[in-house]
Amino acid sequence: MAHPEPAHRTRYALFYDVPTRWADNDIYGHANNVVYYAWFDTVVNQFLIERGGMRPGHDPVVGYVVASACDYFAPVSYPEVLELGLRIERLGTKSVSWELGVFSATEDTTRAVGRFTHAFVDQASGKSAAIPPTILKALEALL
Repeated sequence: MAHPEPAHRTRYALFYDVPTRWADNDIYGHANNVVYYAWFDTVVNQFLIERGGMRPGHDPVVGYVVASACDYFAPVSYPEVLELGLRIERLGTKSVSWELGVFSATEDTTRAVGRFTHAFVDQASGKSAAIPPTILKALEALL
């Protein structure tokens, strides 16, 4: 397996600002690893709501996270406003795999790279479902 490497800003199509919080720091003085996953979830859902028309709590088809991972290259800590880059790693008819790059505002390479996969599910039946058309259109525009 290849050793993970930091990614460059040019790899990402869209960026969101994410401010760190005092509570993000752990006893070692940097953001705890679980905090990164909250940032990833926030950025992806912001994209899905703003660009894909997702309506949390109302949509019959939702995306469940079925896989996730993160590679860490350099720590971040409070107080800092991070820039999270978003890109689609793979797009299917019923799932999407995201990649998120965590950047310090002054740097061109990632401090961390996260990945997760959403599998879309019909809430009523609990069965796999096609990505809703408005979300699919937003995802295709990000490719």
